[in-house]
Amino acid sequence: MLDSTPEQIIARARSEGRAALDEASGKALLASFGIRTPHSTVVPDAEAGGRAAGQLQGPFVVKVISPDILHKSDAGGVALHLADASAVEVAIREMTAKPTISAATVEGWLVEEMIPLGREMVIGGLNDPEFGPMIMVGLGGIFVELLQDVSFRICPISRNDARAMLDELKGVALLRGARGEAAVDEDALVDAMLALGGEDGILMRFAGQIAEADLNPIIVSAQGAVAVDARFILAAEEGGRATRQDSLPPARETFRPLFEPKTIAVLGASAKDVQIANTFIRRLKDFGFQGSIYPIHPQASEIEGLPAYPSMADTPEPIDYAYVAIGAQRIPEALAAGRGRCRIAQVISSGFGEIAEGRALEKELVDTARMAGIRVVGPNCLGTYSPRGGLTFPSNAPKELGRIGVVSQSGGLSTDIIKRGQWRGLRFSGLVTMGNSADVKPHELVEYYFDDPETRAVGLYIEDVREGRAFFDLLRSHPAPKPVVILKGGRTAAGREAATSHTGALAGDNRAWEALAAQLPVVLVSSVDDFIDALLALQHFELRPGKPTRSVVLFGNGGGASVLGTDAFADHGLAVRTFEGETLARLEAMGLPPGTSVLNPIDTPVRTLQEKGGLIARDILNTVLDHARPDAVAIHLNLAAFVGRGSVDPIGNLFAMIEEAVHNHPGTSHMALALRSDGSPELDDTRRAYRARAAAIDLPIFDEIPAMAQALSVVGRLEAALARRAANGTAT
Repeated sequence: MLDSTPEQIIARARSEGRAALDEASGKALLASFGIRTPHSTVVPDAEAGGRAAGQLQGPFVVKVISPDILHKSDAGGVALHLADASAVEVAIREMTAKPTISAATVEGWLVEEMIPLGREMVIGGLNDPEFGPMIMVGLGGIFVELLQDVSFRICPISRNDARAMLDELKGVALLRGARGEAAVDEDALVDAMLALGGEDGILMRFAGQIAEADLNPIIVSAQGAVAVDARFILAAEEGGRATRQDSLPPARETFRPLFEPKTIAVLGASAKDVQIANTFIRRLKDFGFQGSIYPIHPQASEIEGLPAYPSMADTPEPIDYAYVAIGAQRIPEALAAGRGRCRIAQVISSGFGEIAEGRALEKELVDTARMAGIRVVGPNCLGTYSPRGGLTFPSNAPKELGRIGVVSQSGGLSTDIIKRGQWRGLRFSGLVTMGNSADVKPHELVEYYFDDPETRAVGLYIEDVREGRAFFDLLRSHPAPKPVVILKGGRTAAGREAATSHTGALAGDNRAWEALAAQLPVVLVSSVDDFIDALLALQHFELRPGKPTRSVVLFGNGGGASVLGTDAFADHGLAVRTFEGETLARLEAMGLPPGTSVLNPIDTPVRTLQEKGGLIARDILNTVLDHARPDAVAIHLNLAAFVGRGSVDPIGNLFAMIEEAVHNHPGTSHMALALRSDGSPELDDTRRAYRARAAAIDLPIFDEIPAMAQALSVVGRLEAALARRAANGTAT
C-alpha cells in the first residue's frame, strides 16, 4: 500500500466498488502527501494482531476495517490504551462479537501505535456543489460537532489563509499555551492543512473525486502533527459541475454591445396591443437612445412608429443587442435567424429552466444561440440598464453614468435597487438582470466590470452562481479586482442533504459564501438596504488598503443618538474611542456652549453648531483631522432639531466645510453623513436636496446612524481584504 501512488490508491478503491477509502488506504494517501500518521499494520484476526503488536511500540489502538462501518466508534470498533500484545488480542475478540461488527463484512483490523497526548484538532474537506473543494479546520475529537468551533475556506489555500483560519477559532488560545500548557507546533498543523487543501494538496489534485474528507482527530503537540484517523468519502461520479470550455474573447469586447449598443432588435412588440416589448421601445425613446431600433414581427410593417422586419436576418444592419419577449417555444428559431448578425440576445421570456418541463428547451436555446454566434443573457429576466448606452428597462431611471456595476438574478429586485438607489444618491455604470443565467454566467459580467474604467465597485444579487469555481478563480486571480458586495438569496434554504462526514455536517448552507468573503475582497450583506448603503459608500470612497477603516469619530447633535450610534459602530466592529491628550485639550479649549461634549462622540446641540455663524464645525473637523486622525468621521444630524432655530443653516455650511477639510487632509479620513428625518414630506424633501449637494463633493448620505456604521464596516473589511491580497503578492 505504501508503495502505491495516490492515483493508484483512489483507482483501486473505485475498481473495488468502494464508497470510501478504508482507513489504511486513507492513511497511505496522507503519507504520500507528507502528513504524518501513526506506525500501523493491518491484520486479519486476533492472533495476527498480537503478533503484529510485538513488532510495534505500545500502547496500542485497534480499529475495525469494514466497508459497512463508516463511524467506527459508534459501532464499538475502536479500542484505545491497549498496553501489550495480549490486550490487542483480547480487544479484537471482544469487538468481533459486537452486534454491528458481527453483522458486517470485516476486512481486517488496524493495529497502530497510540500517539502521545496533544491537542485534538480536525482538518476536513468537502466538494462544494457551487465552488468545488473546500477545507475546514477546528477543534477536533468527539466534541467537533458539539462545539462547532471551525473555520472554512475555498481551496486552494495559502499559508496566510491557513493561519487566518486558525486565528478565527474561539479555541485558538489552546494551541498557543493557554493556562500554562505548552504551545503546540502550529507550523506543523499549517503544513498538514496545506497538504490537504493547498495548491498542490489532496483536495485540489483529486477535485471532483473526493466528496468529503475527515482527519479527526489530528493530534498536535510541540513535537508536530499526526493524523490519528483518516476518512475519505469518494464522489459518486468523477468530475464536477460542467463549465463552458470553448475560448472566449475578453469580457469588455464580448459585452460592449450589451452596455453600448448601436442597433437594437425588439422581438415581441405588437402593432395592436401594448406588450412588454412595446413598453421597452417607449422607454428607450424616452431615455434618449441614439441608435437604431428594429422591431421584429412576422406580419407588421410598423410598430411604435418604427419600420418592422420579419426577422433579424432582414434588418438593415447587424444587431448589437436583441430584446426578446416572445413565446418560449419560438425563441430558438428566432435566434437561429440572427446567425452571424446578432451579438447579444437578452431573453425576457420565462418557461425555461426555472420549471422542470422547460429545461430541455433551455438547452436548445443555448445550443442554437451558440451555433448562431449569439451570447444569451437570461432567460427569465427583465432587461439591462446602461446609462452610457441609452439602454433601460425601468422608467425614469437616472441618466447619469455612475460608478457602480450590478449583476442580478432577479428582475423585480433590480428595479427596486435602481429606484431606491436613485433616491439615495446611487448612480450606476450598468445593471444587468440575468434570470436563469443559462449561457452568460454572473462571473463573466463581473469580469466586464473589473475591466471597465467607469466602474469602481460591483454589486451582485445571486441565487445560483452557476459556475462558482470560475467565479472564485476570477476574484482570486484577476490582476486588478474591484470590491464586490453580494446579496445572496436562498441562504437559509433547507440546507444540504444529510452529510456523511463531520466536515459535511458542519458545512451548512452559507459556509462557502462566508469563506469567499473571508478570503477575497468580497462582503456579504443580508438586505437590499444594506446592499444599497454599502454600494453608496463604495461609490464615493477611494479604498485605502494601507489604512483599513477601524477607528471612527462620531460627531453630531443628540446625546441619545450619539450613545446609540456608538453601540451601532461597536456592533459592526468599529471603535469610537474617547479622545485624550492633545486632541481633547484643543477641543476643550474652544469653550463650546454648555451641553456640548467633546470626548468622542462629539455631541454638539443645535446651539453649538450655530456658533461662529454656523461655521464652528470647521474648527472641530480640523482639530479632529489634525490630531486624532481617525480612519473615518461619521457625522449625524437630526433635521427636525433645526426647524425654527434661526436663519443660520449649519447643515448647508457643513458641505463646504467637509469639502475643505477633505482637501486639506487628503487620505486622512473617510467622511460620511447621516441625515435623520422625522418622516414628514418637508424634511424628506430637504434631505433629498442635501443629497444632491453631497454627491458633488463625494459625500455619502445615509438615513440613519446604523446604516452608516454598516457601510463603513463594509469599507473597512474590503480595505483589509485588499491589504491581505497585497501582502500575499498576487493571487492568494
